[in-house]
Amino acid sequence: MIQEVIVTTQNLAGVTHIAPMGIHVTPGELIILPFRPSTTLENILSSKVAVINYCDDVRIFAGCLTGRKAWPLQEAEKITGQVLQNTLAHCEVELIRIEADDIRPKLFCRKLHWVNHAPFTGFNRAQHSVLEAAILLSRLDRLPLDKIRSELTYLTIGIDKTAGPRELEAWTWLMNVFEQHFEKHSA
Repeated sequence: MIQEVIVTTQNLAGVTHIAPMGIHVTPGELIILPFRPSTTLENILSSKVAVINYCDDVRIFAGCLTGRKAWPLQEAEKITGQVLQNTLAHCEVELIRIEADDIRPKLFCRKLHWVNHAPFTGFNRAQHSVLEAAILLSRLDRLPLDKIRSELTYLTIGIDKTAGPRELEAWTWLMNVFEQHFEKHSA
């Protein structure tokens, strides 16, 4: 199973990096699969720890991909790292093994500490649309423009029907980047 989460890591100088990412969940392990090159990858390889943040504020997913990376943080409890302040739950993990790959290595992690901060009250379709659009944006140079446009047309239905202020704000950030990309590549 793949879960869309926010991974927070720190470099050895203590600078925190926030990245949306799909992680693989297996019995007893969480697998982080960052593409190379990646700040998340470098930070985990050097520190051997990370925080998995389970978040329903899709602005953080969209924001990280559109240059908005200043989200409130607090100290992790069992590792040297940071947790998103507005996350529903977080899991502090340690790296236990690596499956090498030139493009996307697998970082197998063990759960060290789990905390629930707030109840999950469900997603609306607009949140799904923002998450899917954020994933498309992260693959902007790997997918054909026609496919991206087609997917965005479909995802707009969820925005139009169920978006609240957070989802509309996140959607606007994403669409601004998509529009710039389309203008650049249609000239």
